[in-house]
Amino acid sequence: MEHKILVVGSGAREHAIVKSLNNSAHNKKIYCIGSNLNPGISDVCEKINIGDINDSSTVISYAIENDVDIAIIGPENPLESGISDDLWKCGIKVVGPKKSLAQIETSKSFARDLFKEYQIPGGPQYQSFESIEGVSQFLKELGDNYVVKYDGLAGGKGVKVSGEHLHNMDEAIKYCKEIINKGGKFVIEEKFIGEEFSLMSFCDGRSLKHMPIVQDHKRAYVNDTGPNTGGMGTYTDSNHSLPFLTNDDVKGAMEINKSTIKALSKKFSDEYKGVLYGGFIATADGVKLIEYNARFGDPEAMNVLSLIETDFIDICVAITDGTLDEINVQFNRQATVCKYVVPEGYPNNPVKGQAIDISEVRDQDNLYYASVDLQNKKLIECGSRTIAIVGIANSIPLAEALAENNAKLIKGPLFHREDIGKDFLIQKRVNNMKLLR
Repeated sequence: MEHKILVVGSGAREHAIVKSLNNSAHNKKIYCIGSNLNPGISDVCEKINIGDINDSSTVISYAIENDVDIAIIGPENPLESGISDDLWKCGIKVVGPKKSLAQIETSKSFARDLFKEYQIPGGPQYQSFESIEGVSQFLKELGDNYVVKYDGLAGGKGVKVSGEHLHNMDEAIKYCKEIINKGGKFVIEEKFIGEEFSLMSFCDGRSLKHMPIVQDHKRAYVNDTGPNTGGMGTYTDSNHSLPFLTNDDVKGAMEINKSTIKALSKKFSDEYKGVLYGGFIATADGVKLIEYNARFGDPEAMNVLSLIETDFIDICVAITDGTLDEINVQFNRQATVCKYVVPEGYPNNPVKGQAIDISEVRDQDNLYYASVDLQNKKLIECGSRTIAIVGIANSIPLAEALAENNAKLIKGPLFHREDIGKDFLIQKRVNNMKLLR
């Protein structure tokens, strides 16, 4: 049997998905619909179509035209647009939850309310707001430790944290008013103190298969300073945990993911088919949930998919058919470090339209194209994160050295965080958790 698979999206995450599909032993044809011409994807696909990935009719007509039997949705916006629902209606199986189930990511208040309704542990004290009424009172209740979250998709940039982005109540109220003035809603919740980590799980609606745990670095600059970004880099350890986590932390996160899938199934009488990505934090009081994503993380996808041993098409078929419990999902016992090379000025005022040169990069197999385009056979940066480089080795330091050496070889008006995966930064996290515990 030949599989015809459509990947929706054209960033580095989707490049990693396409690469994993291409490594499958199955007969297959891979198609892509994306917002830019990703050279890494176009080299592998039968066809790449540049179009509106959030427009259902565009995606559906392309899928039908190419007789696609499975679609994999990369980014979050098409999930919010209900692309998954419409593909299923056309008889096309989808790795990516339907719109109602994807609210676990697309609405911060929905996720918190679900935890409350189904008594899932790990949630904060919180309140949802549509106006400024009651905001001051609740901020006073929380004291110095609070977070204000825009209640919707904001590309990882809608969250402001006390002590980091908001330094007093006036600043917090100003941010709340900004959201209201744009017609938005928001959630205010208690700020958890600890170390963050990500656990992504494959889900078929009933069973879960967990991936190696990853830590992301959101801040733009060295030593976790500067504005928040979509993620400057990530790392995993060879034991699929992280140096600052205990076995109980890992089990706690797995249980929360499992309880969430069960709750979503009960609430909607439907099955969550895709990837559930829990953004967790280890605290002195155990593991807490910061937020959920309803798809692979970017850059986390590059870490885990570069380690996957099980045939990725087998996993995708099992997710859509509800037979994930029959698949033995395995990953190499190695460490990975991923570093994003981004335009100068990113994220607030990024350089755009400039040529970049990757000809000196030695390890092209572990290079993932993101916000780039091809113009006159030249690679051009488009203003967001540009290229991700992954180092894979038997330890984090060795993997970091590989990623760093290759990142330095990419030429152009770019920068990256040299400290991701470095011993001193990881030790800082280990020491912090020792103090908290």
